[in-house]
Amino acid sequence: MKQFNFQFDFQRNILWAASAAILSLAGASATVTASAQETIRIGEINSYKAQPAFLEPYRRGWEMALDEVNAAGGVLGKKLEVIARDDNGNPGDSVRVAEELMARERVALLFGGFLSNTGLALTDYARQHKVFFLAAEPLTDKIVWQNGNKYTYRLRPSTYMLVASVVKEAVKLKKKRWAIVYPNYEYGQSAVASFKTLMKQAQPDVEFVVEQAPPLGKIDAGAVTQALADAKPDAIFNALFAADLGKFVREGNTRGLFDHVEVVSLLTGEPEYLDPLKNEAPQNWIVTGYPWYAINTPEHKKFVEAYRKKFNDYPRNGSLVGYSALMSIAAGIRKAGSTDADKLAAAFSGLKVDTPVASIVYRPQDHQSTLGAFVGRTGIKDGKGIMTSFSYVDGASLQLPDDEVRKLRPAD
Repeated sequence: MKQFNFQFDFQRNILWAASAAILSLAGASATVTASAQETIRIGEINSYKAQPAFLEPYRRGWEMALDEVNAAGGVLGKKLEVIARDDNGNPGDSVRVAEELMARERVALLFGGFLSNTGLALTDYARQHKVFFLAAEPLTDKIVWQNGNKYTYRLRPSTYMLVASVVKEAVKLKKKRWAIVYPNYEYGQSAVASFKTLMKQAQPDVEFVVEQAPPLGKIDAGAVTQALADAKPDAIFNALFAADLGKFVREGNTRGLFDHVEVVSLLTGEPEYLDPLKNEAPQNWIVTGYPWYAINTPEHKKFVEAYRKKFNDYPRNGSLVGYSALMSIAAGIRKAGSTDADKLAAAFSGLKVDTPVASIVYRPQDHQSTLGAFVGRTGIKDGKGIMTSFSYVDGASLQLPDDEVRKLRPAD
């Protein structure tokens, strides 16, 4: 009898535990459903742990935009709610997190991405599952060209656009022998291919005398610097960023690589990458970047003041991208009158959005925004790297002809 009672009690406890678990899951599901009814839930995916220099300011940017949108009454009578997840800088994790956000969190759409490979993974996820995705930051051209699809749009200037923005200045240098250094993954490979093509078109006698392509985040700066120096180039095209850039600059300064050699460098003028170098920052490089401290339009001043007030800090390029991404989503939902993926995709075609630096349009041809780039020279002021001179290049002027886009991009 005691044995029977023990088994009975054990079975009863198991049943109680199972029932409690089911009720708990039901409660959690009901909470998510209720929240989804009260707010518009948006999934955000990014490599926060892997790339904190850019993505911590980026997160602040979209958080500020989110607060502004909700303080103004939200969109379609509902507040916006962002559910953010980290993808560890891994394409497989990006897809896994996207599935979790869609199934468990019941988000209506996705935005984010930083690295080109994670951006491509999310682009393909959007295509397969018919989910709207705004690629905020990934630069690879494939997002809007070879892998472009109905449900994916991109905010930031593409790799091709950034390269095109500096080639005009590179050609003015009239340098024949170029060395090239870039991270050996999608963004770097794409940047170099575009640079070579555009330089050959503008300056047919150009020569590329040496290339160094270290793995992303694993540069042997001494070996790379020496290989470039041994080739005795007239100029260097650099596409390194983040920690790789810092190591390359410091080693190049030590070895005198940059003495009497012109350098054209993507991304280096962004505060995320200049600030950590302090007085070791490169001088007189031609760069793309974000000179927030010298943009004096009323719209940008308002953005900087609001950002300083909220975070007691100055904005970085990531801040601008994050802010403009969330504002774009809000504008798209308003125009669509819905969060339905097909309606959102249609609404983003030709969508106009005012950002702190320019009014932009999401092009119907390839779903690329016309956000442009600041191009100028670097210098040092008060022990910190800055852009000493610059101009804004409108993204609309940095596009391939429409017939070329049609050849590269599959039909939606």
